[in-house]
Amino acid sequence: MKSKLWVSLVAVLLFSAVSAYAQESAPKLDVFAGYSYVQANPGVTGVDSFHLHGGSASAAYNITNWLGGVADFGGYTNGNILNSGASGTFSTYLFGPRVSYRHYHRITPFGQVLFGVAHANAAAFGTTGTQNAFAMTAGGGVDYKLYDHFAIRPFQAEYLMTRFGVGSTAATQTQNNVRISTGFVFRF
Repeated sequence: MKSKLWVSLVAVLLFSAVSAYAQESAPKLDVFAGYSYVQANPGVTGVDSFHLHGGSASAAYNITNWLGGVADFGGYTNGNILNSGASGTFSTYLFGPRVSYRHYHRITPFGQVLFGVAHANAAAFGTTGTQNAFAMTAGGGVDYKLYDHFAIRPFQAEYLMTRFGVGSTAATQTQNNVRISTGFVFRF
């Protein structure tokens, strides 16, 4: 009876060790570069939303298998906002935590919340001059590993909040925007 118990215990320990070894380990650093689309909502009554195209890059340092810290930088532009002839530029500088689920061999879904600063010229959000403002994103995406050091990010979708001063009074308002990204991930 005791020998069956010991054999069962050893079998459970071996199975646990094998399954822990088979679990996808996190690379120490993920570097992303790709295309980003922003659906901008200026937050001004009577002004429609518009889109900006550009790119974003991020570096995620993975502290554990599931938790990392992210630095994200993006730049976006529209050469003719709402057919007005005005050219708008918008950039973001964001930092925060990322939670990843690494229990699949090739697919790694993740969620993140980032905080930082957005910078826009006057045409981008109807601001009075060039401004810096608080920015925040909340969302996530999926990485698909092609090789040990290379993956693609088919999509990353995020709510992007900014707090620019708009209109003639430059009163701070919340702009509720959406950011969609796709691109390549280099894993080190």
